Amino acid sequence: MQFALDEGVAVLSRTPAQLDALLRGLPEGWILGREGEGTWSPFDIVGHLIHSERTNWIPRARIILEQGEAGQFEPFDRLAQFRESEGKQLDELLDTFALLRESGLGTLKAWKLTEEDYSRQGSHPTFGLVTLKQLLATWVVHDLTHLHQLARVMARQYADEVGPWSGYLGVLHCQPSGG
Repeated sequence: MQFALDEGVAVLSRTPAQLDALLRGLPEGWILGREGEGTWSPFDIVGHLIHSERTNWIPRARIILEQGEAGQFEPFDRLAQFRESEGKQLDELLDTFALLRESGLGTLKAWKLTEEDYSRQGSHPTFGLVTLKQLLATWVVHDLTHLHQLARVMARQYADEVGPWSGYLGVLHCQPSGG
């Protein structure tokens, strides 16, 4: 499947509602549960998505559009959510994410990007030159990655409780990751 902005936005625009429907109002055990040492809880995942909205997708797209190849992306802090979410409640994080995503997608639509824009490049601190199309496609897959991670983390909370059905529940056999 080739990247198409409207198709990507269709996924990106749904993520806040998916998170909200899955997490809002759940008991603490579901939102703070982890897969083990060094892994993230649903609370941490939402915090990470907020940090990504603030520092990654639209800010980096803006660098590409305004500075081109000369534009250097700041390194991304994959653990910033632990500091930035401290003392906050999940409902606050869900509301913040929804507002940030709405704003980011509004900015993206307002740019009225062309095919030529998608091939413009900026400099990533690890990967070197990357295109706007690659950045935007990554934004979509990043959301899907963390929705998958969220389902996996939550399923693992009952991993010992499902008994013999464990072998039929593929989500319990995916590899945990720190983020």
